[in-house]
Amino acid sequence: MTELASLEAFSVKQRITLMVNRYEIRGPAADGGEGPLIAVAQQKRMAFKEQVTFFADEARTQPLFGFTARQRLDLGATYDVVDGAGQPIGWFRKKFGASLLRSTWTLGLPDGRELTGTERNPTIAIARRLWEFLPVVENLPSPFVFHVDFVDAAGTVLLSSERQRTLRDRYEIRVPSGQVDGRLAAAMAVALDALQSR
Repeated sequence: MTELASLEAFSVKQRITLMVNRYEIRGPAADGGEGPLIAVAQQKRMAFKEQVTFFADEARTQPLFGFTARQRLDLGATYDVVDGAGQPIGWFRKKFGASLLRSTWTLGLPDGRELTGTERNPTIAIARRLWEFLPVVENLPSPFVFHVDFVDAAGTVLLSSERQRTLRDRYEIRVPSGQVDGRLAAAMAVALDALQSR
């Protein structure tokens, strides 16, 4: 079990490199800024079977947890999240049909509960899609800030991801009740950035 597993707030920031996408997971700082580095995630681009591994250090010598697609290049693929020993800690998948207008995800918890994650603002969801269809902005970052809330069957928010207005993709993650393992929350947060356009 890592420190991240029990955190109720942390940030995820993307770092773009030539052949991989890297993400920094940082704990909260007392002054509200960026806290200490907790994990580094790495995603290979153009992989046939999606896999992201989270490491304890920048040198990527100690794997902590990660997620892997069950299928290859599948729009509705399910991703299993496992700890450093390969034990399952949850899963997630994008609801492809529902996501055509507003991104929607299912997040499976180890106790069998399923959370539904949906973009908070339907107007921004549609505006983001229109932006992506414009050929002149293909390589420009989206100007739209979007947030995703994951709720249980009673409608209680158990996980939220809020994109910040920064040049690089940066997200503030909240696990308000502590009912979602922070590692599962971090995996889902990275997936929201890395897999959002799929």
